[in-house]
Amino acid sequence: MNIESLMSSPQLLSPHFVGALLQSDPAAAAQVLWRAACEDNHYAQLLLGQMLLDGDRVERNPREALRWFRRAADAGVAMGMNMVGRCLENGWGAPTDFEQAASWYLRAAEQELDWALYNYAHMLANGRGVARDRAQALQWFKRAAALGHARSMNFIGQYYEFGWEVEADPAAAVDWYRRSAEGGDFRGQCSYASVLTDAGRIDEAAHWLGLAIQTATPAYLEQLAVTLEASPHARLRRIAAEIRAERPQRS
Repeated sequence: MNIESLMSSPQLLSPHFVGALLQSDPAAAAQVLWRAACEDNHYAQLLLGQMLLDGDRVERNPREALRWFRRAADAGVAMGMNMVGRCLENGWGAPTDFEQAASWYLRAAEQELDWALYNYAHMLANGRGVARDRAQALQWFKRAAALGHARSMNFIGQYYEFGWEVEADPAAAVDWYRRSAEGGDFRGQCSYASVLTDAGRIDEAAHWLGLAIQTATPAYLEQLAVTLEASPHARLRRIAAEIRAERPQRS
């Protein structure tokens, strides 16, 4: 399909076509997405909103991003609801409003969207916009984990490691951390590496840390480097040096 035919039939928009167009002609891709979003293509609304939020191939505009997320949310799209919640929680495009953010997360979570389940659980665990209830949060984290949400698995591991609202169970904690790590969450990979290090399994810990630093956020990498620099294990201190060496290239 060419751009002209898609512009006249935006409902035919496909992720494959958009992905290819974003690589070859970002300006044309943004135009196509805008037209499709105006025609209430919810995939286009979400993708265009994310691009505007991140400043990815378009000028960053959180307020406009929120407008597109709301259009999808008002049409009952769970990810749209979740992203409205993200914007309101973080003050992207609108004043921070934890109560409204939690409400949007809950609406999306009730549709069993894994990220919304996680986000609502996180609000409950921290008492942001809702009364703090770590026991209830655990149940929402488990619902997300049942859908394969790796970051939720890491939080569940912390519950069992530290005995939050449950009896401490080191074996269960390790199992949840392992599942999170295998699911690709960099926090879970670091948590699993930590318990492997405590068990003296340094080579395995280094393996998971090597994977974690490929996807971790800059702020998390900074904290990780500080922690590893204090390690008694030379292998792990070398990973800290690798992080320091790579940071200037990523910034």
